[in-house]
Amino acid sequence: MRLRLALSLLMALAASACTPRVELAVPNEPININLNVKIEHEIYIRVDKQLDAIINEDSGLF
Repeated sequence: MRLRLALSLLMALAASACTPRVELAVPNEPININLNVKIEHEIYIRVDKQLDAIINEDSGLF
């Protein structure tokens, strides 16, 4: 009985010694994220020839 208790205690001690340790540390300086983003876009519009003729007339729409 004492041998089992001693082995159990020894195994628990050995298992706790192998437990990894995780630490979270706050940096001394603030975190700086530099986002230099250039966004370009192109829009292509295809218009039917008849619709283009109507729009190009002096309708005053555009």
